[in-house]
Amino acid sequence: MPVLPLPGFEFLFEVIALIILLVIGIVIIVVVAKVLLFFLPAAIIALVVWLLTESWLWAGIAFLVVAFISVAKRK
Repeated sequence: MPVLPLPGFEFLFEVIALIILLVIGIVIIVVVAKVLLFFLPAAIIALVVWLLTESWLWAGIAFLVVAFISVAKRK
């Protein structure tokens, strides 16, 4: 008589591993989204400055200033 495979420790281990990986994936996605939303205003201002001046230096300075203001305002 063939032995039927019953869900046991291997199945339970796979389910737990899947849940852990899903949680890690969701956390990574949330962190990346927050970082992108944090830098979005600075990137937009830098783009506008670059379009007006066509200078990478001034665009970089504008990006850093707006990012610094965002960090200072958040704390």
